[in-house]
Amino acid sequence: MTTYQKHCDFVTEPMGEKPVGCLAGIGDVLSKKLEDMGFHKAYMVLGQFLVMKKDECLFREWLQDTCGANARQSQDCFDCLREWCDTFL
Repeated sequence: MTTYQKHCDFVTEPMGEKPVGCLAGIGDVLSKKLEDMGFHKAYMVLGQFLVMKKDECLFREWLQDTCGANARQSQDCFDCLREWCDTFL
């Protein structure tokens, strides 16, 4: 599945119990690293995003430090969560 398709699927549905790997930019390797850090569900990453007051720089830096996401992956994940929040919050 492409990042674009993951993004579209994610932002059009309620959060529910989606696994962290459903987030755009988060593939198998990053998903495993996040799970190892205790972030098993997408809503847990959303919580971190909200704690950081939706600040792009802070969130992307956190994601890069936490699981080794590169610039593109962290941008895709940020965009996904921002759009989800714009739709559902």
